[in-house]
Amino acid sequence: MQTFDVLIVGSGLAGLTAALHLAESKSVAVLTKQQMPDGASSWAQGGIAAVLSDDDSTDDHVKDTLIAGAGLCDESATRFVVEHAREAISWLIELGVPFTRDDENKTGFHLTREGGHSFRRIIHAADATGFAVQQTLIKEVARHPRIRILENHVAIDVITGRKLGRGDRTCHGLYALDVATGKIQTYAAGDTILATGGAGKVYLYTTNPDTASGDGIAMAWRAGCRTANMEFIQFHPTCLYHPLAKSFLISEAVRGEGGLLKLPDGTRFMPQHDPRAELAPRDIVARAIDFEIKKRGLDCVFLDISHKPADFVREHFPTIHARCLEYGIDITRQPIPVVPAAHYTCGGVMTDLNGRTDVDRLYAIGETAFTGLHGANRLASNSLLECLVFGRAASLDIRAKAPATGVALPEWDESRVTNADEEVVISHNWDELRRFMWNYVGIVRTDKRLERAAHRISLLKAEIEEFYSNFRVTGDLLELRNLVQTAELIVRSAQARKESRGLHYSRDYPELLPQALNTILTPDKKP
Repeated sequence: MQTFDVLIVGSGLAGLTAALHLAESKSVAVLTKQQMPDGASSWAQGGIAAVLSDDDSTDDHVKDTLIAGAGLCDESATRFVVEHAREAISWLIELGVPFTRDDENKTGFHLTREGGHSFRRIIHAADATGFAVQQTLIKEVARHPRIRILENHVAIDVITGRKLGRGDRTCHGLYALDVATGKIQTYAAGDTILATGGAGKVYLYTTNPDTASGDGIAMAWRAGCRTANMEFIQFHPTCLYHPLAKSFLISEAVRGEGGLLKLPDGTRFMPQHDPRAELAPRDIVARAIDFEIKKRGLDCVFLDISHKPADFVREHFPTIHARCLEYGIDITRQPIPVVPAAHYTCGGVMTDLNGRTDVDRLYAIGETAFTGLHGANRLASNSLLECLVFGRAASLDIRAKAPATGVALPEWDESRVTNADEEVVISHNWDELRRFMWNYVGIVRTDKRLERAAHRISLLKAEIEEFYSNFRVTGDLLELRNLVQTAELIVRSAQARKESRGLHYSRDYPELLPQALNTILTPDKKP
C-alpha cells in the first residue's frame, strides 16, 4: 500500500490545477491512464472565457451562460465561476502560458468571440489553447518535489468505508491497474479527487480522445454518489469529416471569425434555422446540421472561411490549417467538410462549490463533475475555465481541513479469477455499445430509441459484469465497464426528461416544460 495526502485521478487541466495548488503543503499523486498530455484538455482549441476587457462585464458573461444553459444553470455556481475567471487567467499568465498577444488591445492579449457570447472574451493561444496550457502545467508539475506522476495507471474503484465494512461514507483511497506490470496497486489517501474528464467515447463519433470513457463518473456512482443531467451530451457541430481524420475538431472560433456553414452547392442554411445563424449556440447548430444531412441524404456539410484573407486564416488557425492540408484541404481556398460529433458531458457527479461529492473526502472536478454551471448546454470556452476554478476551489477546501486518520487498506484479491481465454467479447461489446448509443441516444431522441438502448445496455452490463468477476482485469475491460455504466446513466436521465431542452431533443416531447428541473439519479444503497 502506498500512501499520499491526496490522490488525483486524471492529468487534465482540472487535475493539474488542483495538484499544483495542493502541493504547496500536501504530498500528491497524479494517476493518469496513458501519458500526461493524452487527455481532452490538450485537444481544446478555442480558448478560455473570461471577462478581461472594459466593455465586457461579469453580468454579461453570466447572462450569456444562463441563456445557453436553457434555464438549467445554477446562477450562484455560474457567478462563482465567472467571478473567479480573471484570477485564474492571471495565474496561467504568471506560469508562462503563451497566450496570443495583441498590443492594440488594452488587455495586451487577443480576445476572440464564439457562439453564444455577446462580447469578445475568449483568451487563447492561437488555435491550440489547451495544448499550450497543458504543456505549461505539465512542466510545473514534473519539477515539483511533492507531486508524483503515475502514468499508465488505470483506476478501478475508490475504496470507501462501507466497502471495508466500517459503515462510514468516507473515501480512503483506490485500487489501480499498473498497465506496465499488469499488477493492481492499492493507494491510500486522506482525500481523493476524480478529474477523469467526460464520456465521449460512449458514442461512435466523438471529438474526444480515447481516454474519455466516463471513468470518474462510473466510479463515483458505484461508490454511492448521485449524478445529475447526464442526458445533456453536447454534440460539437463541426468535426472534420474525413476517413483518416480521427476525432479532429474544427474550432468554434472559425465561425466566430466569420466562417459560414454551407450545403454542397454553396448555399448557406443557418439563417433559416436561427437568427443568430452561425453564431447560435452549439445545440442549435448541431441540430441544424443533423437536420440538413438527414433531409438531403448528405454525408456532411461544409464550413467555409476561404472568403477571408489567406494570411488571416493561417495566422488565426495554424493548427487547423496544417491538419487540413495533411488531408488535401486548403482552408484558405476550400470549404471544410464537417459533421457533428459527441463533444462534452454537461452532467456528471453532483458536487458543491468546493468540488465535494456525496462521499466524504471524495471530490470531482472538471468535466467529471456536475456543478450547475453548464445547465442544459455548455457555453463555448467555459469548460477550461471550470477546470481552473474548481481545481483551485477543491484544493483550498482540502488544505483547510484537518488531515484524515490513516486506514489500513486490503490488497486486491485475485485469488478467484483467471486469465481471459477470449477478449473478443470486449471489442465486440465496445463496438456494439458505441453504435447503438450513436443511433438511439444521439442528437435527436425518441422514447422507442431510448427503450431499445436501455434493453441492450441491460444485456451488455450483465455480460460485462460476468467477465469482470471471472477474469483478470485489463485496461480495455475497465474502460468498457465504465462506459456501459455511464451509458446507462445517460439513457436513464434521457428517459426521465419529458421535454426538449438544450442538448436533449425528443421528438415525443418537442415542447419546453414551464419549470426547469435537474435530472438527479441516486444509486442503490450498497457497499
